[in-house]
Amino acid sequence: MQGNDFARTVNVNGAHVYYEYHKHPSASETFVLLHGFLSSSFSFRRLTPLLKEQYNVISIDLPPFGSSGKSNRFIYSYENLANTVISLLDHLNVKNIHLTGHSMGGQIALNVMKKEPSLVDKGVLLCSSGYLKKMNWPVLMASRIPFFHLYVKLWLTRSGIRKNLENVVHNRELIDDEMMFGYLKPFLEDDIFKALTRMIRDREGDLSIAELKKIETPCLLVWGEHDRVVPLTTGERLTKDLPQSRLVVLKETGHLVPEEKPDEVLQHIQQFVNSEAGEYVKNEQHHYKKGLSQTLLTET
Repeated sequence: MQGNDFARTVNVNGAHVYYEYHKHPSASETFVLLHGFLSSSFSFRRLTPLLKEQYNVISIDLPPFGSSGKSNRFIYSYENLANTVISLLDHLNVKNIHLTGHSMGGQIALNVMKKEPSLVDKGVLLCSSGYLKKMNWPVLMASRIPFFHLYVKLWLTRSGIRKNLENVVHNRELIDDEMMFGYLKPFLEDDIFKALTRMIRDREGDLSIAELKKIETPCLLVWGEHDRVVPLTTGERLTKDLPQSRLVVLKETGHLVPEEKPDEVLQHIQQFVNSEAGEYVKNEQHHYKKGLSQTLLTET
């Protein structure tokens, strides 16, 4: 952390929430970054330095991930996580944000847009999760077995950090020791697995089509063409169901777009936030060509 940058943990909405705040000396726009499942602010480590050159940036560790609290009493529903984000931004007196969510963070961002539409000027959804149902009842019942958190830990240990990273990036040459340790570090203590067990029970299904259609916030959707975690078809569906949205597909890219293509992501974000809503985002007139890392801005 340098200059106007700082990191803190505050208690909001019944949770200890860690965040990193990069204050630009003259910027009026603020990006709020929400990471994905089993991740943390670390996943934006290559995008944040680019954004903070021109904007204020707040990166949040969503409970129970990263350096945030891992209580097994907190309600880890997406609605309550959205409430936690809203409470933190109210605590910081931050308004009119560009809310950016990756994977699970995209679904929480959509919940924020639904609950507090006036808070968000524009949304950026990076390979956002969507259309997932609540966990099936056998898993929910199993999660109540004593020491179930040890099964969760065993499952993650067996899959291995390298294997998990190989599943989320297209270019496996990006995986190095720094990257592996950064994603592994939050899972070195058992408390996270107890909290994840609670999250299995608390997580409701993703927003319905009817709910998505009511979100009027202009949204940019950025997808990797080789996303094996949240396939491109999900991005296509979201673009149809979100009234003001446009989809960009990045060539030779997997699920972890902030790590793999931060410069291209920044380029599209800048075009998006610097344009008028009706100029860049056209209702029911989104255009993209799979395999090209570009958006066709002309209308047919």
